[in-house]
Amino acid sequence: MIKSHNLGFPRIGKDRELKKAVESYWKSDIDETQLQQIARDLRRNHWQLQQASGLDLIPVGDFSFYDQVLDMTCTLGAVPARFNWDGQNINLDTYFEIARGCTPCCGAPVHASEMTKWFDTNYHYIVPEIHQHQTFKLSFTKLFDECQEALNLGVPAKPVIIGPLTWLWLAKIKGEPFNKLQLLDTLLPVYEEILNTLQQQGVEWVQIDEPILVLDLPAEWQAAFESSYKRLQISGLKVLLTTYFGDLGNNVNLATHLPVAGLHIDVVRGEQQLQKILSSVSAEKTLSLGLVNGRNIWRSDLDQLLTIVQTTCAKYKNPIWIAPSCSLLHVPVDLNNEPKLDAEFKSWLAFASQKLDEINILKTAININTDFVKNVLDDARSALHNKRSSSRIHREAVKQRVKNITEDMVHRKQPYAVRRGLQQAWLHLPAFPTTTIGSFPQTRQIRELRQSFKLGKTSEADYVTAIKQEIASVVKKQLDIGLDVLVHGESERNDMVEYFGEQLEGFAFSQNGWVQSYGSRCVKPPIIYGDVSRSKPMTVDWIRYAQSCTDKPMKGMLTGPVTMLNWSFVRNDQPRSTTTEQIALALRDEVQDLEQAGIKIIQIDEAALREKLPLRKAEWETYLQWSVRAFRITASVVADDTQIHTHMCYSEFNDIINAIGDMDADVITIETSRSDMELLDAFESYHYPNEIGPGVYDIHSPNVPTKSHIVDLMRKAAQRIPIDRLWVNPDCGLKTRQWPEVEQALHCMVESAKQLRQEYAQ
Repeated sequence: MIKSHNLGFPRIGKDRELKKAVESYWKSDIDETQLQQIARDLRRNHWQLQQASGLDLIPVGDFSFYDQVLDMTCTLGAVPARFNWDGQNINLDTYFEIARGCTPCCGAPVHASEMTKWFDTNYHYIVPEIHQHQTFKLSFTKLFDECQEALNLGVPAKPVIIGPLTWLWLAKIKGEPFNKLQLLDTLLPVYEEILNTLQQQGVEWVQIDEPILVLDLPAEWQAAFESSYKRLQISGLKVLLTTYFGDLGNNVNLATHLPVAGLHIDVVRGEQQLQKILSSVSAEKTLSLGLVNGRNIWRSDLDQLLTIVQTTCAKYKNPIWIAPSCSLLHVPVDLNNEPKLDAEFKSWLAFASQKLDEINILKTAININTDFVKNVLDDARSALHNKRSSSRIHREAVKQRVKNITEDMVHRKQPYAVRRGLQQAWLHLPAFPTTTIGSFPQTRQIRELRQSFKLGKTSEADYVTAIKQEIASVVKKQLDIGLDVLVHGESERNDMVEYFGEQLEGFAFSQNGWVQSYGSRCVKPPIIYGDVSRSKPMTVDWIRYAQSCTDKPMKGMLTGPVTMLNWSFVRNDQPRSTTTEQIALALRDEVQDLEQAGIKIIQIDEAALREKLPLRKAEWETYLQWSVRAFRITASVVADDTQIHTHMCYSEFNDIINAIGDMDADVITIETSRSDMELLDAFESYHYPNEIGPGVYDIHSPNVPTKSHIVDLMRKAAQRIPIDRLWVNPDCGLKTRQWPEVEQALHCMVESAKQLRQEYAQ
């Protein structure tokens, strides 16, 4: 008899209850008691939903108020010294300060811990910080409290924690460099204490996530796995070692022979590893198969998955479990919360709740027989057949246009050195020119206006008038602040991907398909289901109007093709590179129309280019080649005196700096404020040929930067980049912030640029 389990469930709630509660707590509209009660209700509902789906074991500890890596950091007591933690049990306010920064009643603001992408997903985690003399101690009772909560409700709890090697791998060294593995001897006793406490609570299985086992691990890290898991054996407690996001590769023998009771593997992204694992796995080990895709929203091919399970059962006589490939954190909660999707399209999809149903169907088919679920299997087969043959998906004209891409469409006419002179001839920018990344605060009034227009309560004429008034106001604010290159503020845009996807063929949208991006920030990813094309201009009228409000240069703002791809749920019937080129051609048309409308600075954001970099280095070159090519197809249609910008945020860029240079954008803006300009270290050895704006204002924190902080950051940048190629800007868009703090911060940024001009002129 096979068993079923889940690796993690979306924590935000089907109506984003957690987001709303956390933000209310931050605004002091509710107190901690009320917040905790909302959290308990959510956890109970999610556990009951998973029980009802037929799971034998249910994850506990996957819930988080902000981020699961931050939860583990607090559990280990690894709080950075700047937060003045008293060493006692970490409270919720300290927890949020680490994530968001804080402003003490006296003294300068304390910056938040760095944030970056969780492997190759769209989720951000808070990066742990460690130093050479780091100490650890059990300091956060959240996991045990929730475990007891579940057990009291009769939930078959399987606590989930991030493993010691993965946590240490993700941690960033502060201060003097050292070998992180030196900390294992002080780290592992806390993990032993965690496991002992869980065993004393009556837990049978604990899930320890070690996704770094799908990476290219150095030999000393492989050896550290062996020594660590020999130490982490607790009598009466079984460990399920969990891997996901890829193939174990050369770590197969290591993972299959570690002294743990069970091993979970990702069969969706690593089906080819299954045979190697079956021939390698040590005796009596439970094998968990991650069969249902935890990162996309398409309905599973249940016949194919049944074949995999049946074949595995025939070869492997030890216990077999089935589960999603990874945590369902990365998909929306419930397809039943989508009343507006048409029946045919809806039949192609499966959100988190439906993926658990698929797991239960597979379990029932194997443990009882397929006849018991015949009607459900027939329905799944019919939906899959209809999707494959649907005329909604395939458009011959789009496919032909991709085939007709030529090499001269992938290159600017002149190299950057020539283009720079042509651009400066009309721009006349000062040293350290200032700009923003694109968006300005999205006030309640703006959101209500868009919603009213969408519902037909506001006429198009009234909507256009109101948006133009907002654009004019934003332009005036920027002029008053003294920015050099302006933006229109994006008040008409709900999301940087969704806005464009709504105007492109081949995209579909859910009504409530929210997914957590970081903290309380949720996004509703578009669904790319078919061939992509553009039927008409998408941004030109708004940008043209914004330019009419000022003589200063106005940036046209677009989301790049790779980011459009990576921040969407993507069709699974053709290579991602082909879909990206389709998007690139659609955006190329928009770039050309903007230029013809007189917009001579165009920003094509590729915020997500780095995050889908394959986890194995052997696969990097292929991905980077088609990603960079897609950007260049989009950008290379313009004349040489038109300046192309791009933006990237919250990723480690140092290891792909050559590819970033190959994009050949005239100006790139990147996040560097949280990392204290560490991301610019790559420029000490790589002479980046074009212009760069290292973000000096952390927009994901409510803190307002000081002038001295910005000047210090730019001085560090000037040690690596020639000052005539440096820009001054925030690290990301400002849509999530409030106007008072934004105006204060941008005034400070402009004054900092003026000081820098004086310093370096001398």
